[in-house]
Amino acid sequence: MERIASFTVDHIRLNRGIYVSRIDEVNGNYLTSFDIRMKLPNREPVINIAELHTMEHLGATFLRNHPTWKDEIVYFGPMGCRTGFYLILKGKLESKDIVDLMKELYKFMAEFKGAIPGATAIECGNYLDQNLPMANFEAKKYLEETLENLGEENLNYPE
Repeated sequence: MERIASFTVDHIRLNRGIYVSRIDEVNGNYLTSFDIRMKLPNREPVINIAELHTMEHLGATFLRNHPTWKDEIVYFGPMGCRTGFYLILKGKLESKDIVDLMKELYKFMAEFKGAIPGATAIECGNYLDQNLPMANFEAKKYLEETLENLGEENLNYPE
């Protein structure tokens, strides 16, 4: 079998950031898959499942209610390696196109207090596995250390 595109990225040199993972054309429409990389792969601890789960709930809720972007959102969910999230949007986009959206999203997650959206037994298949304080911490860390200091090395995969 051929290696899939995401396995060809040099994860040893990959920084935290926002990357275009792939662009697909489906029936004449484009979908852009973004790699929202919150952790340095293989160089720092990954995000624990409970906070990753909480961020998934907060992120999906925020994005699907965003006044400008809600109709462009296809999917937001965690990477299996637990170093970040995938975001799929309608359109042929670049990393720089969603920087402001990501800043808004991570500010929302960093500051969120109260009941986690969708975190009841009726709404979620694993509703008890949540950690809001650590989700706030991880979102704030990514916002302050990465999103507020983006360079080309955080927007384009290493060659």
